[in-house]
Amino acid sequence: MPSSTPFGACTTLSEVLSVLRLADLAGARLWIDGGWGVDALLGGQTREHGDLDVAIEARHLSSFLAALSSQGFVAVGEDGATSWNFLVRHRDGAVVDLHVIVLDTDGNGLLGPPEAGHAYPADSLTGRGELGDRTVDCITAEWAVKFRDAYTGDLGDRADVLALCRRFGLPVPCQYHG
Repeated sequence: MPSSTPFGACTTLSEVLSVLRLADLAGARLWIDGGWGVDALLGGQTREHGDLDVAIEARHLSSFLAALSSQGFVAVGEDGATSWNFLVRHRDGAVVDLHVIVLDTDGNGLLGPPEAGHAYPADSLTGRGELGDRTVDCITAEWAVKFRDAYTGDLGDRADVLALCRRFGLPVPCQYHG
């Protein structure tokens, strides 16, 4: 899947932990997704990341955006941005890719218009991992692999999938063999 993260962006562990503290202050629960989500599941950083992917409930979005804005984050305004998936960037370089969800009665995180059928299944939102000195909510290993099997990944995706499969005893998807 092509990334909309600005070329050359790099989001460090220190910046991730700062964003998580801002979420705490805003009362916003985040689920870490993407490369940082993989690193959380693996218990430490394995590579550089251009951005921090997070799922956040729509009901917490405005307070979280206000907290981010107070610390110098601004909307990127990238092509393809929607109200349920867009980027914010700090003047010093950190990028947060927001995936805005609404939890349905079954605990699925609906992403975008319901008729589009995009969602984080309830099971995917039960992961726990470690980033720095803190435990975080994240996408489960099984779903992190399934989500990456839906598109042709890059070298980072390949490394992520293989590491998750090794650590959690998951089958390696066909496109990642060889």
